[in-house]
Amino acid sequence: MRFRTERDTLADAVAWAARSLPARPTVPVLAGLLLESQGQQLSVSGFDYEVSAQVDVEVESAESGRVLVPGRLLADITRSLPAQPVEVATEGSRVTVSCGTTSFALPTMPVDEYPTLPELPEAAGTMGSDAFAAAVTSVAIAAGRDDALPVLTGVRIEIEGERLTLAATDRYRLALRELSWQPARTDINAVALVPARTLAETARSLTTGAEVTVAFAADTGSPGDGMFGIVGSGRRTTTRLLEGEFPKYRSLLPTEFTGTATVDTAPLVEAVKRVALVAERTTPVRVSFGSGEAVLEAGGGDAAAAREAIDATFEGEGLTIAFNPQFVLDGLGVLDSDTAQLAFTGPTKPAVLTGKTTEACDYRYLLMPVRLSG
Repeated sequence: MRFRTERDTLADAVAWAARSLPARPTVPVLAGLLLESQGQQLSVSGFDYEVSAQVDVEVESAESGRVLVPGRLLADITRSLPAQPVEVATEGSRVTVSCGTTSFALPTMPVDEYPTLPELPEAAGTMGSDAFAAAVTSVAIAAGRDDALPVLTGVRIEIEGERLTLAATDRYRLALRELSWQPARTDINAVALVPARTLAETARSLTTGAEVTVAFAADTGSPGDGMFGIVGSGRRTTTRLLEGEFPKYRSLLPTEFTGTATVDTAPLVEAVKRVALVAERTTPVRVSFGSGEAVLEAGGGDAAAAREAIDATFEGEGLTIAFNPQFVLDGLGVLDSDTAQLAFTGPTKPAVLTGKTTEACDYRYLLMPVRLSG
C-alpha cells in the first residue's frame, strides 16, 4: 500500500476514527486502525465489537492495500506532522509515514485477526445535520451515566412516519424532543435505544455536511437486537442497541398545571450560577415565585448563604420549589429560546421547562424537585 495526501486530511480522518478506540481492548488488534487504500480512496476504520467508525477520504494512491496500525499512536503522529503532504507506505512488516523531513516507522498488527466491520443497517430517513445534532444534544444531557443501569444510559428514538421523537431520563429528570424529518418510507414505525454518549459524540462530529442519514437494523421484536447507524460527511458510525425496557416516560409528563412562570433565559442562568456558589454538592437552590419576580436562594444556617431576585412573569398561586442547580443549568443551556417557561403542579411535583415551541420542533425538560426539610 502506498498513498499521498494532505496532512490535515489524514489527521482529521485518523482522529475521527480513533476517538472510538477502546482504552483497554479485550484483544490487542482492537487497538488498531484499519487503513484500506483502493483506487483514489482511503478508508480509515475502527471497531471494538460494540461501536464501529469509518471515514472515507480521497488520496493520491500509487498502490492499493490494507494494513492495521496502532490507532492512538497514528493519531498522535499525524496530528503533530508539519503542514505538508504526507506519504504513507508499507515496507515489509512496518508502515512508514513521511512528511517533509520527518518520518516515522510503525509496526503493523495482524490484519487477518481484525474483525469484519458490521454492515450498515437499512436507512430510516434523513434530516439536517445541525438540527439533528442540536436535538440529540438537548436530550442526551438527561441520560444516566451509571453503567449499572444501562437502559438509562441511552436515548430512546421513536419514528412514526414524518415524526421523530428522542427521549432520555436518569430518573431525576427527563428530556423529550419531537421534530419532523424525512423518512425513507412514510409508513415507517421503529423504536431503538441508542447509547447516549456514542449518539451525541457522533451527531456533533457530522455537522460539517448538510444532512445525516439515520439507519436501523430490521425490527426483530426486541429493542436490543440489531444495529443503529448514522452516516454523513463521508463518515459512518454503527453501534449496538441497548437492551432493556425504557421507562414509560409519557406518563410522567403532567397534563395540567397550577402555575406558570416566564423568565428571560440569560438572567436566570446567571442567577442560578451565582446563587449555587454557596450550595454544597447535594444542596438545592430554592426558587420562590410571586408577583413580578423569582427569588433564588441557597445555603443558610451556619453556612454561607446567597439570595438574588430577578424579573419573572408568574400566573397562578405563588410557590417555593427546590432543584438541583446543575440540572437546571443543563436544561436552560440547550433551550433555543430567549425566554424560558416553567410550569408547575406543586412544590413536590415535577416541573416542566420549555422554550420556543413550533410545529416543526417541541422540546420539554422535566425536573424532579428536591424536597425541602420541614
